[in-house]
Amino acid sequence: MKRYLFFSAILGLFALLPVSLVAQKSFDFNPRCQLAYQQIIQLKLKAGQDLIDQEKKANPDNLIPYFLENYIDFFILFFNEDPADYKSRKDGLEKRLALMNGGPENSPFYLFTQSIIRFQWAAVKIKFGYSWDAGWEFRRSFLESKENVQAFPSFSPEAMLHGAMLVVAGTIPDGYRWLASLLNIKGTIRGGMKELEQFIGKKENWATLFHDEAVFYWLYLKYYIQNQKEEALAYISDNKLDVKDNLLFTFLATNLAVNNQHSAYARGILLEKNNSPEYFDTPVWDLEMGWAAMNHLDPDAVVYLERFSRRFKGKFYLKEVLQKISWYYYLKGDEQRADEYRHAVIERGNTVTEADKLALKEAKTGLWPDKLLLRARLLNDGGYHLEALQLLNGKSSNDFSVPAEKTEYNYRLARIYDDMGRREEAIAAYLSTIRLGEQQKEYFAARAALQLGYLYEKSQDTAQAIGYFQKCLAMKDHDYKNSLDQKAKAGIARCKGD
Repeated sequence: MKRYLFFSAILGLFALLPVSLVAQKSFDFNPRCQLAYQQIIQLKLKAGQDLIDQEKKANPDNLIPYFLENYIDFFILFFNEDPADYKSRKDGLEKRLALMNGGPENSPFYLFTQSIIRFQWAAVKIKFGYSWDAGWEFRRSFLESKENVQAFPSFSPEAMLHGAMLVVAGTIPDGYRWLASLLNIKGTIRGGMKELEQFIGKKENWATLFHDEAVFYWLYLKYYIQNQKEEALAYISDNKLDVKDNLLFTFLATNLAVNNQHSAYARGILLEKNNSPEYFDTPVWDLEMGWAAMNHLDPDAVVYLERFSRRFKGKFYLKEVLQKISWYYYLKGDEQRADEYRHAVIERGNTVTEADKLALKEAKTGLWPDKLLLRARLLNDGGYHLEALQLLNGKSSNDFSVPAEKTEYNYRLARIYDDMGRREEAIAAYLSTIRLGEQQKEYFAARAALQLGYLYEKSQDTAQAIGYFQKCLAMKDHDYKNSLDQKAKAGIARCKGD
């Protein structure tokens, strides 16, 4: 009885203590946390983790270090896709959300941190094949961000995430429209980009801290959704983004450059990037260098792509990489190695991306592309348009016996003319592509319609542009259906000012 009275007295004493003496969780984005974030966003993950550990020891009730650890997990899992890493880190999602949920609800970081964590894990879960779970994480992130904007309208960092999600939600392709409807996700390109642009232009402290991350989102959306590809690349050089020591920007610049026919520029950046061991180690650099080299038919392309295929533990784009390696040996005349890698296309990787689906489809046919058209394609993809055109000089669609190759010849010629600024010749070749391939399963006709939409949009003939974007959407059951539809929907939205 005496023992019970003793403990009761002790508990009563704690009950009388001032609230201020009871430990309170906080969101303290102090200078050490800011420095940790800056190190992480440059992909100096170890330096960032060291600062996080120091902060945890000095201020154990500060929740920001745990929030920043999610960035580390995100970069490791998103870039490297190692199943072992995913297994060891996947519990971090719920643990960190529980920690953030224990913070003060009157702070704008209460919902902001949870929304960012869910957004990052949505991307990670897509990479690991959990598309349904990813959709729900995106939905909750979207709703939390929307709620936070309403609760704290003056909290500027929320515009970075909310703006990006508005754009993505506004361009969900028809193949996933059922999911968007089920999850009640609605967005707008114009509104989302405006939020991002306004945030990037601010001069206040939060905008300065989160500037690089916001620019990363903004340029990707500008490139892929707004179709302002040259503008996105020009922003990198005009604003002198640090593509040497900030490896997030290195990845951004090389990835956009490779995908926009600037392989020589991408290769130059990769050769100059900081290779210090203080940066996060990822095989993605071999991937980007391999693409850049392959697009000029350079002999060292296979060195980078094979090294990537050995080191990479994930599945995204792996079939496409193996396809490119098989093409390399096929063009070289090494049929045995070409067949070995074509068999690997069937055995390894997954088909989440449309490029991987197409690689598998080609491998299963047992048929090889025409060598002339393949070389022209690779050179054109790399930005070597004159070399590609010289390969096709003196040829016509009559030189090809397979219907799909006749269509592809016109499409390749159209793309080369388009990229060289020979507008009328490009239009004529695109129209021939549509006429020949509208009923075929290959993507050439649909992509030709999309490119015509771009051409007319550029000349401000919005009626013609919308007509060709709609023609792209109307074509059914072809390769790259979802990604081309998303681009066409974005084009229609731009033309209508949405």
